[in-house]
Amino acid sequence: MKKWDGFDIAIIGTASVWNGNERVDVLVYDVLLMVKQLIVRDGMTEDEAVEYIDFNIENAYIGKDTPVIVWQYHGE
Repeated sequence: MKKWDGFDIAIIGTASVWNGNERVDVLVYDVLLMVKQLIVRDGMTEDEAVEYIDFNIENAYIGKDTPVIVWQYHGE
């Protein structure tokens, strides 16, 4: 399984996804934990971290086992 470097703390599990006619296991990341990691590690603001993830990670395709990121809803 491929993973996003420097974001191990944000891994929340695995998922089986369809890629064409093939089922593939991928890592699943919590994007809010990724944002926190960028704020702490790289000194980004929250807006900068969200923009970084949106531009560099969220729409990236690095092969059939590209990790999945989720925006978990923590509502009331």
